[in-house]
Amino acid sequence: MTLPSSIPPMGQREKLLEMSGVDKIFNGNVVALKDMNLTVNQGDFISLLGPSGCGKSTALRLISGLMRPTSGQIAWEGGMKTGDLGVVFQEPTLMPWATVEQNVWLPFRLRGKSMADVQDEIMWALKMVGLEKFQKSYPRELSGGMKMRVSIARSLVTEPRLILMDEPFAALDEITRHKLNNDLLELREKLKCTVIFVTHSVFESVFLSDRIVVMAARPGRVSSEVTVDAPYPRTEEFRTSADYAELCRKASDALHAAMNEHGARASA
Repeated sequence: MTLPSSIPPMGQREKLLEMSGVDKIFNGNVVALKDMNLTVNQGDFISLLGPSGCGKSTALRLISGLMRPTSGQIAWEGGMKTGDLGVVFQEPTLMPWATVEQNVWLPFRLRGKSMADVQDEIMWALKMVGLEKFQKSYPRELSGGMKMRVSIARSLVTEPRLILMDEPFAALDEITRHKLNNDLLELREKLKCTVIFVTHSVFESVFLSDRIVVMAARPGRVSSEVTVDAPYPRTEEFRTSADYAELCRKASDALHAAMNEHGARASA
């Protein structure tokens, strides 16, 4: 696998995609997103942070092409090509009758490639998430954290330019969640990939991200952005540092401001 040598500093990254004036209306009158504007640069780790119903998951579905905006534009630099995108959902969504390697093979299978032809890619992806010894196992034989690792391996096996993650660790216990947060950052360091990560957790967003996009609800839109300038790699030492606590306070204040913004609009 050919990987980039490094992730440039934030101010020097090239644009990957842009959402411009995006609206999404359901059933003719439910406004999920209104005038959503977001620039994503190569190498960014962006968390979309906000309360339930603010359109975080809708924004991911629009970027993935699973749905189309009612108005506005989502433009990829150089156009979006097959294999450019990997998606990790809140649930692992594994096929229970298929082995780990067969689940990871799925993106290639949908493109008409045999498992034998892409065995090296499958094993590379499993090695990236530490599951190379479980290729013949079935989902029922795996823990919740291991199932999520399979889902992550499936998302990165095509070497996508962008990985979308929709609250992938929300259903896991705190210890497993912290471990997978650490593993995700190690993976990002190896792959130099771009990630958009949906979360409700201020603490998770600060630990993972270099950009936190805080969203307000009804209609969903970007309220503010918090830059996390702490260097990578990040460790448990960062989690217990004064800098981390201050960044969490800053992100929490921005989230409360976004929620108050919604309340002010609702009462107007």
